[in-house]
This record gives sequence, C-alpha cells and structure tokens, in this order.
Amino acid sequence: MPFELPKLPYAADALQPHISKQTIDFHYGKHHQAYVNNLNNLIPGTRFENATLEQMIREADGGIFNNAAQVWNHTFYFESFSPAGPREPNDALATAINETFGSFAAFKEQFTKSALTLFGSGWAWLVKNREGKLEIVQESNAGNPLKSGHTPLLTCDVWEHAYYLDYQNKRPDYLLAYWNVLDWDVIGKRF
Repeated sequence: MPFELPKLPYAADALQPHISKQTIDFHYGKHHQAYVNNLNNLIPGTRFENATLEQMIREADGGIFNNAAQVWNHTFYFESFSPAGPREPNDALATAINETFGSFAAFKEQFTKSALTLFGSGWAWLVKNREGKLEIVQESNAGNPLKSGHTPLLTCDVWEHAYYLDYQNKRPDYLLAYWNVLDWDVIGKRF
C-alpha cells in the first residue's frame, strides 16, 4: 500500500511570520515528501509491504524504521499547528500539565530545555507514558516514543531542516516561534 504525503490542514503561508512559506515548502514539500518516497521504495517485497506506519515504528529497524518514523513524526508535527488555534491547553490536558509540571509556564520551560539540549538531530516529545502520566522525552534522529509504548501528544522537530531557512543556527529563536503556532485543541484531542 503506497503512502502519500498528507495534505496540510492550512495554507503554506498561514504560519508566517513564525514559520515561513519557504520553510513549509522545503520542510513539508521536500523533506517530508522524500521520507514518503523512500518508504514506498523500501517496503515492497518485505513483511511491511501492507503494514501501518505504527506497526513499522514498533517492529522495523534500519531504513524502514527511519523512513516510517519520519513520515509519522512529520505528519504529527505539522498537524499540531494552525494559524489561529488556542495557544494554551484547556480541560483535562491543562489539568494534567499543571499537576505534572506545576504550571503551563513551567511545562513550556522544561519542554523548551529538552528541545534545546537534544544533541544533534531529533525530536522533543510530550507523551503520556505507560502509567498514564505526562512525561517529556527526547528522541534522537527518527526516534518515536511509540516504540517505547508511550502515547505521543506533542512533538518539536529539532532537525536543522525544520528551522534553518528562518532561524539559521538559532534553535532558541525557532523554539520561541514554535509556541506561537501550536493548536492546543488538536493536541488536547490526543490526550
């Protein structure tokens, strides 16, 4: 079953000035598409030919894992954004964040630190762990918390291709902008 690049739920220029159209065109249109293409070229004739992305993330390794995880990770990342969604959580997720981290501000600080301190390329994640508690985890390269049995709620892509066109090597500036495009209604539904 060939995978396709999912359509963005907003226009390519909708997240400006925080994430430029040029970055969306390259990050989504080129990088994300390349992972889809690579995966479609890798799976024919393997036991993963008709598998879901989630199955490949949990069971595959090497190129199939890397590309399946990157397709899933990027889709999840891009679907977390909107030009006008609520910029803070509400309801049950807000309560869980406050109980776990003390406040939304404290959560933002810890999550940002996790994204800033991840060496090299990878992802910072807010997950619901196996015990049902919130946790911030770092995953290098194509890492995905599904492989560890966690439920992903939010992610931040800290591969340089996610921000280099807009912020060059200034990951802290990218992270400041990142909080301005998150749609907490979308994120809250994952909780």
